[in-house]
Amino acid sequence: MALLRATGITKTYYGQKALDRVSFDLEDGHILCLLGPSGCGKTTLLRIIAGLETPDSGQVLFAGEDMARLDPHLRRFGMMFQEYALFPHKDVRGNVSFGLRMQKLAPAEIARRTDEVLDLMGLKDFAHRNVSELSGGERSRVALARSLAPRPRLLLLDEPLAALDRALRERLMIDLKAILKNVGVTTIFVTHDQAEAFAVADVIAVIIEGRIVQIDSPERLYRNPANVTVARFLGLQNLIAGTFDSEGDVVTGIGVFHLVPPAPPRDDQVVLLIEPDAARILGPGERPGVNTLVVSGLVKNFLFRGKSYTLEMTLAAGTTLVFDLPDDAGPLAFNQEIRLAIDPAGVVVMGDTAGSAP
Repeated sequence: MALLRATGITKTYYGQKALDRVSFDLEDGHILCLLGPSGCGKTTLLRIIAGLETPDSGQVLFAGEDMARLDPHLRRFGMMFQEYALFPHKDVRGNVSFGLRMQKLAPAEIARRTDEVLDLMGLKDFAHRNVSELSGGERSRVALARSLAPRPRLLLLDEPLAALDRALRERLMIDLKAILKNVGVTTIFVTHDQAEAFAVADVIAVIIEGRIVQIDSPERLYRNPANVTVARFLGLQNLIAGTFDSEGDVVTGIGVFHLVPPAPPRDDQVVLLIEPDAARILGPGERPGVNTLVVSGLVKNFLFRGKSYTLEMTLAAGTTLVFDLPDDAGPLAFNQEIRLAIDPAGVVVMGDTAGSAP
């Protein structure tokens, strides 16, 4: 049985649905990311789970108990807000121990638990530092430590890394998952950043316009998005419309794709996703493997990413494709003509073609 179960959660503001019949299960010890664009309803869902908002309909169960019966402070959930909401008049230790004092624990237990969490978060040397003197990354650690100190049954994180610069965010997202797994706390993590979701979550629920449109592991979500809308939100751009022929291949405006594994022929139109790492550059006169589609075009952009390049190319038919290439692929010149071999294993038939493709 799932530790947390949300069923049919609906919430309306001024006649507009912020959440529309949202349902999901979360297993004990797992990290669930609510991923979606700004205004999609993910923070509203988090606040309903925390008890800070009341749904119009639906139910939140934790360990089989209906949370509607409990006020927020009785749920024993921890919540870390995007703004951190630290107490400026308290030092780091005072902030971290605040929740323990509210639980009216014995002073010795408060001291022991505070020391334990400060050590876990790498904050032991900052215990008596004023929070106004801390960097953004240090403040985020203090806020997380304060949320973890009372041993919450469920931890709710609302865009906890959003205020940090990219380099610091990438470093802390790795630390964040290690800390949460070390503690073993079941967590719901809200973000609009795909990289954060992929790095931290065990399971990702993509929310678009108040509905969960796909819930999956990070790997399956990236490799098999449910529809065009999800693919585009994830930044996947190589979406090609096509139709099946009698052999089970897909005929498109840029060529015929032989799928691996083969798909049964269908009469309806489909959309193919060519994964960003599914292509390699062919040398002069090089012949690809059997059933491998070759596309030719001009380089329109070639960006160095450190360990890889991002290639944007335009085909003769006007279609633009974007691929990630290894660091030994470049450099390539603007308007240089190139040929790419597309690995059939990197081509996915969209399960649901909601949305549109060129």
